Amino acid sequence: LELLNWGTFGGRVWTLRLDGQNSLLTGDIGSGKSTLVDAVTTLLVPSHRVAYNKAAGADSRERSLRSYVLGYYKSERQETLGSAKPVALRDFNSYSVILGVFYNAGYDKTVTLAQVFWMKETNAQPARFFAACERDLSIAQDFSGFGSEMIDLRKRLRSSGVELFDTFPPCGSWFRIARNASRAT
Repeated sequence: LELLNWGTFGGRVWTLRLDGQNSLLTGDIGSGKSTLVDAVTTLLVPSHRVAYNKAAGADSRERSLRSYVLGYYKSERQETLGSAKPVALRDFNSYSVILGVFYNAGYDKTVTLAQVFWMKETNAQPARFFAACERDLSIAQDFSGFGSEMIDLRKRLRSSGVELFDTFPPCGSWFRIARNASRAT
């Protein structure tokens, strides 16, 4: 699992390698355990089924896709308005990537799934696209250094053989087909 600018995991690529082993994720309250679980959930589950921060048993309104992409980490009291406003680590000019590389040793098959998020409108949820490939991709090599326009990243990914999708259902179908195709060979 690789993350770039997801929740409080910002500024560099964060990597969690399981290498086919079971793992136990532990840490203090607020250390990022639920953030990692939510990243995997976002990558593998249709957006209408994702319930953020459920691993921590939190209120469903506490976290959202927007709060993860912008990196909300605290609230500041607005004295003049008498309310609290979330404080973000990132602005609207940044982007976020969740990337998972899945390897099946029995079939010697590697599949990469990724989602890229960015803010198109100030008060809206983030825009996104899905990427899938039958080889090992990484954020540092494949999802960075493209400039500031998402269209340039999309062009670069397509030219390197990565399949792109605008919604989850065709990406999920691609994943199921790629997985089943590996069984047939």
